[in-house]
Parts: sequence; C-alpha cells; structure tokens
Amino acid sequence: MNTPELITDSADPRIDVFRDVRDRDLRGRQGIFMAESEMVVRRLLRTPEQLHSLLLSPAKFERMKDDLPPCVTVHVADLATMEAIAGFHIHRGVLAAGWRPAEQDVIFQRLLERLTPTGPCTVVAASGINNTDNMGGLFRTAAALGVHDLVLEDGCCDPLYRKAIRVSMGHVLSVPWVRCEDLADSLMLLSNYGFRITAAESCERSVALSQVEHCERRVVVVGAEGHGLSESVLDAADEIVEIPMAAGVPSLNVVVATGIVLAHCQSLARRQ
Repeated sequence: MNTPELITDSADPRIDVFRDVRDRDLRGRQGIFMAESEMVVRRLLRTPEQLHSLLLSPAKFERMKDDLPPCVTVHVADLATMEAIAGFHIHRGVLAAGWRPAEQDVIFQRLLERLTPTGPCTVVAASGINNTDNMGGLFRTAAALGVHDLVLEDGCCDPLYRKAIRVSMGHVLSVPWVRCEDLADSLMLLSNYGFRITAAESCERSVALSQVEHCERRVVVVGAEGHGLSESVLDAADEIVEIPMAAGVPSLNVVVATGIVLAHCQSLARRQ
C-alpha cells in the first residue's frame, strides 16, 4: 500500500504545487496541470506516469488507498487544511497534480505520425473554442462517440485547464489531441490521408445533415458559437452541413452540435 505523507500545516513546503490553485489556474504552472474529483484521478491512475502527486482527504485516502501505486507521492490532509492550501472549497477531497505533455508531443505532426494509411478513423477539429465548459464537453463527447483524435487550432483554450478536465469527466486525459497553427492547412493535409472534411456551419453553402453520406475516414470541423468557422476553413471542406432547427433558433451549443453530427455519422456506418 502507498504510505501517505500527513500534512497538518498549510504552509508545509511539500505541498507547494497545490497552493493557490485558482490564481495559478490563470497564471499557469511550469509543466504541471491540476485536476480534481475521484473519477478524474482514477482515470489518471491508469497512466501513473502522468501523475506528479496527490492531495487527499483522510476519507478519500481510505476509499482509494488500495488503488494508489507506490510510485506516486500521496499527501493526506483534512479538508480545512486542504482548503487553506488550495484557496477554495474542496468538497470532493481530491486534488491531483499531473505532468503536462511536452510541447513537441502535441504538435500536429504527431497526429499524422499515428494515423494508419487506411481504415476507419474519425477526427474532430475545433476552431475558436475558448470556453472551458465547451472544451471539456467536446472531449467527453469525443470519447463517447469513438473519436480517435482532436485537433485544436491555436486560439482554443487549454484542454488541461482544471475545469475543462472536470467537465470532460477526465476524458481530456484519454482522448489524444494536438494543436495546429492554421486549421485550413491542417485539413488539407488530412485530406491527403484519405479523410473527408465535414464542416458544421450554417451558411448559404450548407446542406442538411441528412444529406451526408457514409465514409470511413472523416474530420468533423466545428467552431465557436457566434463567429463560427473562417472562410479558409470552409473552403478546405468537402461538405458544409447544418442541423435543421426550429424557426427563431439560430444555433446550437457547439458540444451539442458536435454530438449530433458524430452520432449521425455513426448511424451511417452501422447501416453499411
């Protein structure tokens, strides 16, 4: 069993990585991300090399102790001490510090390197997603609907922001993702790998989602509500689709729209 380090003083330097969590969420941490909740930490435990250390309440340690690998440093403190350290109310009693992937591990080239030349594959590409709830929701939806990778254009918010990880139910830690500088250029490269580019956008060039036909390899491209997808991204698409909606409703939340498009494509595949 992993022997924990008992923390009784909120000024203890051993738990500096967990100090002032909300402030450091905004300022950033050197090579570290912060996660919370038992469910998220259990996902992290599947890849313990991602974990830097844990800060648990006594009750959570007792609940999880048999699953904690000896290679991970575990601190235990009562909830009042945890809250004094972190600077906010921690009703879940679980904080985890994890190692961020190196920058070179999330460049677009890494996606191209792990793609197979043929066979079924679905990728979601996102532009302008700067709301952490939406980012977390995209990863949760991607995991549920069998997406292989996410491509995030520069300008999207950090998927390893604490709230995004929580909203994703920890799936940010399991669904592979990369960043790209120019989404239109990246889509053209994916076309060379046999992907059909399906952009979700309401515009004069859009066709109804029901007209989409089955294909084994597809990139579903989504943008933020409001400004949507750029003309260069739309020009790179093989098809632009929209979800028919009731009069007076101009758009759907990006997570909902992504789920509908992915579910429709899955339905097409099952009919083959």
